[in-house]
Amino acid sequence: MAKIKSMKTGLAHSKAVILFLATRPKFLVASVAPVLVGSAAGLAVSGTFQPVLFVLALLAIMALHAGANVANDYFDHVSGNDWLNKNPTPFSGGRRFIQQGILSPRTTLLTAIGCLAIGAGIGLVIILLTRSIFILVLGLVGLLGGYFYTARPIQLGYKCVGEFVIALLFGLLPVYGSYYLQTEAIDAVPLTPAVIVSILIFLVILVNEFPDSVADAAVNKRTLIVRFGVPVGVWIYRTALIVSFAVAAVMLIYRLTLFAGLFYMFTLPLAVPAARFVNKNDLVKPGQYRASQITVLLHTLGSLTLMVGFLLQHYCRDCFFSFALLR
Repeated sequence: MAKIKSMKTGLAHSKAVILFLATRPKFLVASVAPVLVGSAAGLAVSGTFQPVLFVLALLAIMALHAGANVANDYFDHVSGNDWLNKNPTPFSGGRRFIQQGILSPRTTLLTAIGCLAIGAGIGLVIILLTRSIFILVLGLVGLLGGYFYTARPIQLGYKCVGEFVIALLFGLLPVYGSYYLQTEAIDAVPLTPAVIVSILIFLVILVNEFPDSVADAAVNKRTLIVRFGVPVGVWIYRTALIVSFAVAAVMLIYRLTLFAGLFYMFTLPLAVPAARFVNKNDLVKPGQYRASQITVLLHTLGSLTLMVGFLLQHYCRDCFFSFALLR
């Protein structure tokens, strides 16, 4: 009996691990990044930190992101997209647990719904604590946007707006939402860093569409790459990357965003090879995904530099204030 019980426990543990891996946990940094940036900006402005709301915001957006990832796998299975993709990479083409027979479509869908429900539940706790209509609206947009990115009948990712939807859901909205949780204010301070985070996640989505373009076109998934082609896609990537540094330059003008903008400039040595790796010869070559690797790294480091800049802004202000009192 003890051996049977041990086997059942092992199987349950194995199943839980599979379900966890189905959420693509290593990519959840895309949802963590905007919360870090927005919260740090809030700290720099208000001088106070709300740790409970910060942790709840992180858990909520990560759960919603996980649910969206799994839902994407399910609905790309239904559309046939992932079945037709002969050029999957570690960064694109889905988790492929359905295609490999590891998870059934039903289990995949239930996992997605479960993760989204957890995220919504945590969001309700935040709303009860803040009594904020603004946070309620952001939460609803995030929940519905994540699910209907590939879910019928809306399928935002299939209508040449998916990249901009992701930029909104993993950039502008969570940066502003997490900023609001720390400051209870809606103002212009987080706008420029939110735009940069939006551009960075836009680039991640865009670069991962190149190897998927043949399969996407076959199921009429009109991504920017399918709609405009690889050469134009390269131009869009490089232009958006340049714009992110132009926004950072604007941040240097204002005291509250000065350090964040300056620190983001430190990613320029990474941005240069990123722009070079995004070329029409490499992007659709089977097994070649260095452009995706460096773009994901740029998103992570770029977001961290913004966060560190705002933290430095906060602590420098405190140091200056203490020095003034001593004088």
